[in-house]
Amino acid sequence: MTKQPGRVPAAESDEPAGDAATPTGAPVPAPGAAVPALLALGWLAAMLWSTREAITSAAAGVTAISLSAFALPGVISAALVAGAAVALAGGNLLARRYGDRATLRFVGAIGAGMVVGLAAAVAINLTYFDTSTTNVIAGTTAAAAIIGGAVAGARTAPVVGAVAAATLGALVFVVAFSRARDPLFDLFGAGDSQESLVDAAKWVSRTESLLAGLIAGLMAFGYLTWARRRATRHDPAAPGLRWPAYLLAGAGPGLLLLLAEVIIRIGGRSLLDLASALSEADAVAQTSLGTSRVDNGIWVLFVGALTALIAFGRTLGRSDDHEVDGAEPAGTAPATDADDVADPAR
Repeated sequence: MTKQPGRVPAAESDEPAGDAATPTGAPVPAPGAAVPALLALGWLAAMLWSTREAITSAAAGVTAISLSAFALPGVISAALVAGAAVALAGGNLLARRYGDRATLRFVGAIGAGMVVGLAAAVAINLTYFDTSTTNVIAGTTAAAAIIGGAVAGARTAPVVGAVAAATLGALVFVVAFSRARDPLFDLFGAGDSQESLVDAAKWVSRTESLLAGLIAGLMAFGYLTWARRRATRHDPAAPGLRWPAYLLAGAGPGLLLLLAEVIIRIGGRSLLDLASALSEADAVAQTSLGTSRVDNGIWVLFVGALTALIAFGRTLGRSDDHEVDGAEPAGTAPATDADDVADPAR
């Protein structure tokens, strides 16, 4: 029996209908979440170890308090990212076993953050000096990990995965950038006067924040692009992420840094007050560091969001070109008027 143009046989129409019935509206998991989780846990362990070494190597008393206050932001930021990354990995496991359920996903994310926070708090209490500052560090670290787990309970898992990976990359860069600060101070004209030192410090901080934002934005864009390709391979009908997802992923590292600052100022308030009360110089240093962290978070937020959005925008033209090129594959004869006449029903 001759197949008439414009009519689709029942056997062929059933097959696409089966593909269209695939639950493409289900949330897409964060791909490769185990790798950022392991790296984030390793980074948290490194921050805890370096803080312990700095505190134990110093003389007991006021110096230990000051060093604890200086090291607190690094530990809190690492705990926040570790809680989010581990919760994402746990959410993937729960989704494979029990399916995607919003309540189960959120409860599991909170539970994963609690496990990370409890483990970090126990490690701090067992290895640090038994002082009131130790309890402050342990409690604030546990709270940061739980909050990170709660963030990972969001429905857009790939965006949270991009934020966690990009934030971790930015944190690692900031530590690595410390080796380049002295040459940059000379480059920006640091001299013997106090004014020149302050101006040079501002430019060094801005350079660090700008580069950290660029790295965060590019990493967020790269992760989301990889997630989209993996989702398309598994389900060609899966909807792609639109520009707000890239904007949020690029801004996410800055938002997490600002969230970490809120946690530090609330949970670590007593430690910061103790350090500020040591001397006038310590009070000025704590105020200056707090302002610098806020400025850094704002810079990373806007630069990361702009970088990710521009990188996504550059892919739109290539996607449109591919769609135009693929609209009429080579070797396919164009439709003719004879085809329209052959089927009166059309």
